[in-house]
Amino acid sequence: MIRKLVEQDRTLTMSFVSAKPAENLFIIGDIEGYGFHSDIQTLWGDFSESGELRAVLLKYDQNFILYAPATFDHEGVASVINQDSNFTYLSGIEEMVNKITPYIKREPKKPRVMYYAKCETADHLPEIPADMLIEKAVPEDAGAIIAQMKAIPEFAEGNYSVEHKRSSLEKGFGHAYFIKEDDVIVSSASSTAENSQSAMIVGVGTLESHQNRGLASYCMSKLCRELLAEGKMLCLFYDNPAAGSIYKRIGFVDIGKWSMWTY
Repeated sequence: MIRKLVEQDRTLTMSFVSAKPAENLFIIGDIEGYGFHSDIQTLWGDFSESGELRAVLLKYDQNFILYAPATFDHEGVASVINQDSNFTYLSGIEEMVNKITPYIKREPKKPRVMYYAKCETADHLPEIPADMLIEKAVPEDAGAIIAQMKAIPEFAEGNYSVEHKRSSLEKGFGHAYFIKEDDVIVSSASSTAENSQSAMIVGVGTLESHQNRGLASYCMSKLCRELLAEGKMLCLFYDNPAAGSIYKRIGFVDIGKWSMWTY
């Protein structure tokens, strides 16, 4: 049986998704941030005949996210999505999303699959040299961080917003650390989509003229140590195997692939 989830389902739902805080980073964060009675999001649960919750489908704005770790009603969940003509994105762990996509009536314009990795320990993070000055970003640093990101070729085409970055830093939904040289940010690492249990690592990069010195690794080490000390599980996306090998050396392990389908 599939039905909308309401506030009275909070404990049950949070227990279900909290079993995998990295896989459910977005769902946990959206429930904590917007709850079950919001104009911007809706949640559905799929229940077995015995009343056990076995799948959660969340729609935030125009994005559907699915979490269903075992048996669930594939066609029923797909029918909820098919009733919405305005959705633009469908995302989730690849093996879960693949179970419902044959029943989605619309064809994706841009299906994308990325590796998904998590980190639960600081044991393999690089030590930071004592003379290395790494600064913690404040909201006023948002513009400089975005400018640095746009100056890195692999990030240049990204859809970055100074306003969103500033808001994230103000509200504590994300953190950032950076290294400056000659009063210019040359390397940085950020987190986003933070919730009480997990955080997404993003924007790890260094200007080309300052690469091969380990600067991004130091920024990332500082950021990850802070978040792990807060009891948060870390996760990140990557689609470049070379980048993946670097992340694995510092303690990240693959937990699957993440589908992000654009309609």
